Amino acid sequence: MDQTEIDQDRSDTRNGIQVIARAAAVLRALKDNPTGLSLGQIAERVGLARSTVQRIVQALQDERLVIGSANGGGIRLGPELHSLAGAARFNVVERCRPFLEKLMEQTGETVDLSVLRGGRMIFLDQVQGRHRLRAVSSVGEVFPLTVTANGRACLSLLPEAEARKLAEAEWARGTATGDWPTLARQLAQVRRTGLAEDDGEHTEGIIALGFAFTDLAGDLHAISVPVPTSRWPEMRGRVTEALTTLRAEIAHIFEG
Repeated sequence: MDQTEIDQDRSDTRNGIQVIARAAAVLRALKDNPTGLSLGQIAERVGLARSTVQRIVQALQDERLVIGSANGGGIRLGPELHSLAGAARFNVVERCRPFLEKLMEQTGETVDLSVLRGGRMIFLDQVQGRHRLRAVSSVGEVFPLTVTANGRACLSLLPEAEARKLAEAEWARGTATGDWPTLARQLAQVRRTGLAEDDGEHTEGIIALGFAFTDLAGDLHAISVPVPTSRWPEMRGRVTEALTTLRAEIAHIFEG
């Protein structure tokens, strides 16, 4: 391959990457507007010329990744994208397992993966810690939202009105107690730091720290580390650092 061919190959690669990035921007704009957008609205949101958006949308329509909205609202996400999202949802546990194992090796503590479902946190997977005294929860176990690290982490990613609705529904059920002003301050802190803490509020003698992320299907998950209170002072720094690093890795994989 001579220099001309090498330069052409590099140019084709750059152009291909640019097209993918632009298509991704269009899909994200449609994700935030499920009822559909016109070509002009899409162009305004992604900062591209309408003619460019039209070419991208046509290519995405050919792959059934977007479709025309039946109610005349314009373009919306298509069935093929939902199919891909379903496959991604199925593999969340499998994809996260190596990260849970790595986090356990770094901290020696139990690591949990949970998902927000029906206003509750459901445990999907767990890697148990090495210590004889450790926190253990069963896969499938249900935890409340407002008094747990994983629940608060997920609530922090929701719009305030939606988070408040879920919290107040939980308090009405009696599965936890609290008040919105206090929880709102806690969620604001989670948004600033990226990590949520449960200082023994759910289980006496256990402090938990965790973060939340959105998978490719739009579901909220959390990875959390519960630590016995007696070991927390010595473990806080290590767990915080490990979770902060992992949060960035997970965001790169699931959120782009």
